[in-house]
Amino acid sequence: MRRLIHLTLAPPSRVARLILGEKRLTFDPVGAEDPQSHLPIFIDMDGARSEGLWAVIDHLEGTYPDHPLVPEDAAQRGEVLRWLDWAMGQMNERATRKILYEKAAPRYTGAPSSGAPDMNTVRQGREALRAVLPVIGKSAEQNGNLVVRDCTLADLAVAAQLSALDYFGEVPWSEFPQAGEWYVRMKSRPAFRSLLADRLPGQPPVMHYAELDF
Repeated sequence: MRRLIHLTLAPPSRVARLILGEKRLTFDPVGAEDPQSHLPIFIDMDGARSEGLWAVIDHLEGTYPDHPLVPEDAAQRGEVLRWLDWAMGQMNERATRKILYEKAAPRYTGAPSSGAPDMNTVRQGREALRAVLPVIGKSAEQNGNLVVRDCTLADLAVAAQLSALDYFGEVPWSEFPQAGEWYVRMKSRPAFRSLLADRLPGQPPVMHYAELDF
């Protein structure tokens, strides 16, 4: 059985789960014992082990070419990878982490500490999030999804970030309807079902988290 060692709310782990879902691959999700390890870790049927999101992506795209998540066209491929890099880099650092690390227990996110929440940090994350939601919405409206009409790694990476924040109701969807419409389409995909079923002990999600509309 394939295994994915992951953290429930960590965006890299969520991206890996979404990729596996889009490729229709069954796997056993295993909670990480060490939140500071190089996660996610994917172990394939033959024992091949991939550590870290980029290695997992490379392995899954190369080993399971059905349901590809990167376009063949060079320009489109470059744009997908640009969005992927931005989501896991700037968006994660400036918005997601600043909110998520302050709100969720480290064992679910990989945060380095569990001190009292710093609301100044949360406010900084909220401001950064508000700045990127119009960009996401505009691109989705123009292209059907973020880059092309088909779902790609770009969509999964951004949706993974937003899904972790949406668990706590931190995305102001009503103010950014274009981004909200795109996210509703994403969370309606079968690959999203396992994410929408997530529940943290003592920290239930907001009411709309698992609903397929807002």
